[in-house]
Amino acid sequence: MLSPTEPAPARKSIPQVDFELDDFDADEERYLDFYRKVAAHEDMLVPLAEHHDGTHSYYVLFDRTATYGHPGMPQYVAVHLKRDREEETFDFEQALLPLPAMAQSWLIHRGCPHDAIGLNPELGSPPPADKATRALERRLAGDGDHYAMGYSYTCDDPDDMVTVVALRALDERAPSPFRVVVEEVDTDAWTHTLREGGFDTVGEALQWCDDRLTGEAGPLPPVRPPAAASRVACVPKAPAPRPPGRLR
Repeated sequence: MLSPTEPAPARKSIPQVDFELDDFDADEERYLDFYRKVAAHEDMLVPLAEHHDGTHSYYVLFDRTATYGHPGMPQYVAVHLKRDREEETFDFEQALLPLPAMAQSWLIHRGCPHDAIGLNPELGSPPPADKATRALERRLAGDGDHYAMGYSYTCDDPDDMVTVVALRALDERAPSPFRVVVEEVDTDAWTHTLREGGFDTVGEALQWCDDRLTGEAGPLPPVRPPAAASRVACVPKAPAPRPPGRLR
């Protein structure tokens, strides 16, 4: 307990996002779209990460209003702003996503450098609890465009803070074509874990998500490894017209 003469520690203020659009305009429909989807609750968006590169800006934002909306809604907003300095106009893309790594992936695949959109560790988000979590987050951020999100649910119950996400591999030949990623927050240690499981059907993946949210899920099934490549050598009938190294 502090003594009467001991000053209280300074409370770290939560930074507010600044989209830096004071000198820019857009057509009325586009401006209203940006206002409805992003700027209307600008003061409730926490900038967990941002990167500015000339006329482009990239943001990973935590939406503090999400918990007051429909139950289970994603709490992260990815925003990509594009400015035309000559015309003094702007355009934007945005997406609501359930995990920070998915927001990073969305931005990376719109031109943001991979190493430029790391999360600010001082803004209160629970850090990864282990190496497995860090490794999976790096893979999701880098390879997120290999999957399409089909379902997510975020539960912010302090006794069981969990987010489940069901994904579908875009490559139909991928092993375990349906994946479930689950994030669990340890509110006592204030850390989080991220784990992944593989399923053969969408029904199995969604059933596991439902079971986890009701506290009845078993362990996540492992992701099946890719099938071993055939060891039979194919002898070309003619010399290859170009050296190897083409895109897989």
